Amino acid sequence: MNLVKEIKKGNQRAFDKAYEEYHSKLYQYIFRHTQSSYYAEETVQLTFIKLWEKREWLSDQFSISAQIFRIAKSTLIDLLRKEKIRSTQTLSDSYISVSKEDAKIIVKDELKHVLHAIDELPAQNKEVFKLSRFDNLSHKEIGAQLSISTKTVENHIAKALKYLRKNIPIFSLLLQIFSAFI
Repeated sequence: MNLVKEIKKGNQRAFDKAYEEYHSKLYQYIFRHTQSSYYAEETVQLTFIKLWEKREWLSDQFSISAQIFRIAKSTLIDLLRKEKIRSTQTLSDSYISVSKEDAKIIVKDELKHVLHAIDELPAQNKEVFKLSRFDNLSHKEIGAQLSISTKTVENHIAKALKYLRKNIPIFSLLLQIFSAFI
């Protein structure tokens, strides 16, 4: 029995056979990569739902196994994206729910961390970054002042931002919050 063709026709028994054959394999595969029973269960369940709902679009050129695992991969990616958005929103909500005075204290404290991280930048990166962000000079003005090209200025700023984002996870959120109080 060709499972792909039978499932495309709407054969429930063929779908049940695919489910029985691949459910545990898929669960183990996802669990091994995520170390999360939640993600494994959700991914497997949603994969088989999508397989049945979109059965007309199955390809006769690929095995049912390949198509199930491809659906699972995109499903897992979607779940992880949604979780990242949800956790970011929760973090944002926790900052929004504090009073304005408490938020100012939090911002000041985090700003100290940012300023400390800026001080840890290599000398040239730090100087270029400060001229750009604190003195509001254009790349061309910074280049003229330091006798370097605008491309070099861009590279220094990019390296500084990359360093800050890497070393201060809250950096982006902090900038959003801080701009609300300026």
